[in-house]
Amino acid sequence: MHVLANRDNDKAPAAQPRLVHVSRRGFMKGTAGLALGLYMAPLLGRGGRALAADENGEFAPNAFLRVTPDGEVVVIAKHLEMGQGTYTGLATLVAEELDADWASVRVEGAPADPQRYQNLMFGIQGTGGSTSIANAFEQMRRAGATARAMLVTAAAERLEVSPASLSVREGKVIHEASGRELGFAELAEAAAGLPVPDEVTLKSPGQFTLIGKQHLPRQDGPAKTDGSARFTQDVQLDGMLIAVPAHPPRFGSRLASVDDAEALKVPGVVASVRFSSPTRDGDLVAVLASNTWAAIQGRDALSLEWDDAQAFTLSSDEIEAAYRERAGTPGEPVTRRGDAAKALETAAQVIEADYVVPYLAHAAMEPLNCVVDLQHDHCTIHNGEQWQTMDQQLVGKLLGLAPEKITIHQLYAGGSFGRRANPVSDYVLEAAAIAKAARAQGRDVPIKMVWTREDDTRGGHYRPLNVHRARLGLDDDGKLTAWHQRLVGQSIMAGTPMESMMVEDGIDPTSVEGASNLPYAVPALHVELHTPRDIGVPVQWWRSVGHTHTAFSTESLIDEAAVAAGQDPYRYRRELLADQPRWRGVLDLAAEQAGWTSPLEPGTEGVRRGRGIAVHKSFSSYVAQVAEVSVDADNALRVNRVVCAVDCGLAVNPDMIRAQMEGGIGFALAAALHSEITLDGGRVVQSNFNDFQVLRLDEMPEIEVHIVASEAAPTGVGEPGVPPLAAAVTNAIHAATGQRIRRLPIADQLEA
Repeated sequence: MHVLANRDNDKAPAAQPRLVHVSRRGFMKGTAGLALGLYMAPLLGRGGRALAADENGEFAPNAFLRVTPDGEVVVIAKHLEMGQGTYTGLATLVAEELDADWASVRVEGAPADPQRYQNLMFGIQGTGGSTSIANAFEQMRRAGATARAMLVTAAAERLEVSPASLSVREGKVIHEASGRELGFAELAEAAAGLPVPDEVTLKSPGQFTLIGKQHLPRQDGPAKTDGSARFTQDVQLDGMLIAVPAHPPRFGSRLASVDDAEALKVPGVVASVRFSSPTRDGDLVAVLASNTWAAIQGRDALSLEWDDAQAFTLSSDEIEAAYRERAGTPGEPVTRRGDAAKALETAAQVIEADYVVPYLAHAAMEPLNCVVDLQHDHCTIHNGEQWQTMDQQLVGKLLGLAPEKITIHQLYAGGSFGRRANPVSDYVLEAAAIAKAARAQGRDVPIKMVWTREDDTRGGHYRPLNVHRARLGLDDDGKLTAWHQRLVGQSIMAGTPMESMMVEDGIDPTSVEGASNLPYAVPALHVELHTPRDIGVPVQWWRSVGHTHTAFSTESLIDEAAVAAGQDPYRYRRELLADQPRWRGVLDLAAEQAGWTSPLEPGTEGVRRGRGIAVHKSFSSYVAQVAEVSVDADNALRVNRVVCAVDCGLAVNPDMIRAQMEGGIGFALAAALHSEITLDGGRVVQSNFNDFQVLRLDEMPEIEVHIVASEAAPTGVGEPGVPPLAAAVTNAIHAATGQRIRRLPIADQLEA
């Protein structure tokens, strides 16, 4: 998903965190121990100080860390763990500066509280934009370092020695001269009564014992292995009913009538409830039952009539045709450098091409679900919660409650890829609306709303379909002289609460990122945007947002230019990136590790082989990938190998970075090969993994990930592995077969 700030601005000033006391009584529920928290300076302005104190003189809680009486180190994670390794990364930062024993560290999800747990990069509490480690890097380290300083002070008082004579290792404060040592458990209560130091010294990279180290066990691994990890589907509350809603067959259809007679005959079904949809037109209906299967059967047994008078009825082909027509007319100017029109008129060669990408569903392992326990004066939500502040505010508005009356318990999520950070909080609001309607019927019980895989696939909020039209000019030496690119696609921000904050002069930056800031040294660059507002298909961010389609077009186009110039695609890029050292760094590393200058081993009889390369910057990280492909005599495509180089600043958890690059490559490869959402008369054609195909195990290529050594501040890794992959693969197809792929998915486009 995206963030609400320019993540690609490396010079943006970082918010500086400050430390404050935490109410031990309030946060630890009366247990003896040490609790620490961080006050985020942006809430009071630069240089602001926290003055809030309770009646006992303790500062208000803002906890990111506590040490329990038995020595357990509990890290409070403000970011959702949805498989990307956030819990491990945040715990690593704290444990490093605390010098904790990793075996004694565990992580809890933070409650919804934007004042204590805001994401410093976009001003609300939420997880996305690959910002978790980047925004918490100093914040969490300071929490650990401050706790360490207080534990050392407590130990010095207990042992009657100087704090300078003490060292800390693996959860113990040690007096080397006498051999005496005290565990965190023995010091926690005393440390809790000490003043918080105003300044602490953070370790230098040379002192790290956890950050940057390999094979650190994941914090979420054991629970996900033994089944004790709690996801939304695992929540069981007294009296809880399962709700499965019925969604319209077309976006914009309205429910005309409901007959629930057959549904009520299904064993386990309790009732049907009609509710006003907060994000769809008009009313909808959901079936309430004692278990999920009964609720699904009951929902499917409803007799429903829909009014399609206001429904969206275009097909994907019709949308694409309309986009191609718009691409032939001037759009809103986004980037203008030099005179592209004039340069194209005098160019020795002109490349003209359209690139097309389809709608894409997120297809996370866990379909959407949410538990709502609504009372007359407050509401409690249990959810794989990615978007705390917006969900809290919008649910509060729906229910007529202040946001602080909406308690959100953050659970694990089985993937998301942005879907659970919905700009209009669609599925969370739907669950709250069902609970509200059920309560109006006298059913004052918790409601667990469940979407089936089919609901999830057809539920909208897709990566937008996009058409890119480009014209590139080359001189007699094959050098790029002009680049004109026109993009046509729906805005993710339009019609959401964030439109006024993000869209300026009609330009949604998430529509053009990766194209508007093209890194190649082209004298004349002109980028334009068309933003259709008459397409009724709900869209939102998808893993790597606008970069998903801009990287495909730009890295394919630069390859076309290299081929037209008769030059090596790697060296052609390298020359155009002469002033971009980090771009060139990953490009060189990927090419070297892939053996770019050595010929590929030939395939068996009838098999054509090729290499392709692509490089892209997203979420402030630089990624280059080299793909090796084989195409057999029957035009069956096989991606054999992908070599990936990534520069994401300081590598906090190298194993996690590799895992995210590998996962991003697999995710992107599914979209490149197979995945698309299509519409026929406004109805979504795909329904499940049988026709919205994700990557199969036997399709996963051999992957190598190489991390650039760096002491720069950490940047994102959850999403940057996705953008270069499609272009690397299609460029490799061209190298193998001479055929240029300009639309995704590749599917059966390969020709003999």
